Amino acid sequence: MGSKQNAPGVQAAPAPTDPSGIRNVVLVGPSAAGKTTLVEALLATTGTIPRSGSVVDGTTVCDHDSAAVEQQRSVALSVAPLDHDGHKINLIDTPGYADFVGELRAGLRAADAALFVVSAEEGVDAATRAIWQECARVRMPRAVVLSRLDQHRADPATALESCREAFGAGVLPLHLPLRGPDGGTTGLAGVLTGTVSGTGAARDCERERAELIEAIIAESEDESLMDRYVAGERIEEPVLIRDLETAVARGGLHPVLPVCAATELGLPELLDGVVRGFPSPLEHPSVQVTDPHGGNPRELPADPAGPLVAEVVHTSVDSYVGRVSLARVFSGTVLPERAVHVSGHGMAERGHPDHDEDERVAHLYSPLGSGLRGVPRCVAGDLCALTKLGSAETGDTLSDPGSPLLLSPWPMPDPLLPVAVVARTRSDEDALARNLNRLVAADPSLRLQRDGETHQLVLWCTGEAHADVVLQRLRDGGAEIDTEPLRVPLRQTFRQAAKGHGSHKKQSGGHGQFAVCDIEVEPAPRGSGIEFADRVVGGAIPKQFIASVEKGVRAQVERGLEDGLPLVDLKVTLVDGKAHSVDSSDAAFQTAGALALRGAAEQAGLVTLEPVDAVAVSIPDEHLGVILGDLSSRRGKVVGTEPEDTGWTVVRAHVPASELARYSINVRSLSSGSATFTRRFERYDPMPT
Repeated sequence: MGSKQNAPGVQAAPAPTDPSGIRNVVLVGPSAAGKTTLVEALLATTGTIPRSGSVVDGTTVCDHDSAAVEQQRSVALSVAPLDHDGHKINLIDTPGYADFVGELRAGLRAADAALFVVSAEEGVDAATRAIWQECARVRMPRAVVLSRLDQHRADPATALESCREAFGAGVLPLHLPLRGPDGGTTGLAGVLTGTVSGTGAARDCERERAELIEAIIAESEDESLMDRYVAGERIEEPVLIRDLETAVARGGLHPVLPVCAATELGLPELLDGVVRGFPSPLEHPSVQVTDPHGGNPRELPADPAGPLVAEVVHTSVDSYVGRVSLARVFSGTVLPERAVHVSGHGMAERGHPDHDEDERVAHLYSPLGSGLRGVPRCVAGDLCALTKLGSAETGDTLSDPGSPLLLSPWPMPDPLLPVAVVARTRSDEDALARNLNRLVAADPSLRLQRDGETHQLVLWCTGEAHADVVLQRLRDGGAEIDTEPLRVPLRQTFRQAAKGHGSHKKQSGGHGQFAVCDIEVEPAPRGSGIEFADRVVGGAIPKQFIASVEKGVRAQVERGLEDGLPLVDLKVTLVDGKAHSVDSSDAAFQTAGALALRGAAEQAGLVTLEPVDAVAVSIPDEHLGVILGDLSSRRGKVVGTEPEDTGWTVVRAHVPASELARYSINVRSLSSGSATFTRRFERYDPMPT
């Protein structure tokens, strides 16, 4: 990031002192909808940057990551602030591809409203519908931008109907496109104001105007407005604009604004809509905080004079300045040259141990993509970048060292695509370890597993595109790595009950070795582990050596018998044996116990067991049949289905883990990107022969 602090032609960063002058807007939508291009056009039209960059050329502000430039799509959250009409608008660009939903959720956490960017060529896809429902559940204010109006296949009217069908009746246009003789969009007609921008004849917007006004008045706190409107009285535009913001903030109205980044049509109207129609941080629900150990819960509003509470929503590592922490300030004010408390809890299962550290903020910045512009403060409701906080990770809370506080982490997607990696050389192992620590700290959607059974280093990613980015970042960090097939940890157990005889006798001068034991072994219920019992009578084996036999049996169980596979679910009973008053020892009886188990296995035969996971797939009903068929092809056993939201079903099944290695890719392909699933270990079952 540090390389662009003084980029020529870039405006100085705005640093508001009042949260009412801030708008935090996250851009949401599928890949190729034009989110990054729209941000670029808005930055250029406000003079924040001298000219628009290009996604194809890799010159945009937001897509600065090497993986984003190579793939020509966003792979990480990026912030681009601009100034319009005396307000600071933090545009939060998020990836549209489903693999990067962790970045999207971080963007939702940092924002006060969501702008859904929908291509006028394509309409709404299933994945965007799912994100809309996710925003609805947390009551986030939403609006819609119809983009790419300049494209040959653009059909704004059809795209608008697609939005209404997908998002509900509250989706209403603030402006309508005007079409030229060739069918292209040449201007916009204001539904509420009746004004026209661009070229083209004014159109009759009375029906849309009536629907919009009624939706605005329905959310108004002035109960007399509806009576006045029904009586035919004209409601003043400033009143409607004021109540429009109330309607959007409450989630009852979702304005639609057509724009064309290439021609700049609709950009001023969009900026005005964000400033006049979107909520400020003052209307963000008060955040819930506790002390670092979960005690003393309370709520804090967006007050610059309140206790400091900020959250790291994104972490990156810059070759010039090191670790960069992007933070949303929810309460208080962050100042340079001040100490902060860094607290992270609740993410240990993702490889983020709980931690509490006091660190010093050296410099404070406003990020502009990969650039950093110094600012004197960051008040409640604003976003800022802090450098060199060595312990800060994505999801951590920053607060006053004198009164440490903690925010609950936002829900992160489960990484369900395993990728086994191996370093090519010894020097690559060092680089791999160093870069893995950085990646895990920055990306809570990535889980690192060092499997003690298969001896593989496994990176659990959210999908193939996420895995590609992770691997590229490791290689960019100097680690030459290869991937290898994932090995599933197998087990073995006895096919049937059997008896085993273990005899260990050696004479080599002086004390010898003597131990004899007889055992009975039988299969036990799945998941019961290894049970050892003693039925020796008459002191055939002295009491101190019975424990030695058990130790030898359990050691052999862990080592396994065939291909090093550990044994499970056995009941082993020691029934008889012999000892020598001089030559018997702990080591001798351990060896005899192991030999007895091996002998019993030769009689009983072994069954190889494979792990089986419980899987829950959430899918739109139209894809139910193909998902059920696919689960069957993976040797899955469906154990039930149940309705979820309207038009959605959850399928529960038990599926061998070996069949799930690439399931996150397959299930997304089979459901047009809309399905999600979870998995957890259920049991071990016999493998088919």
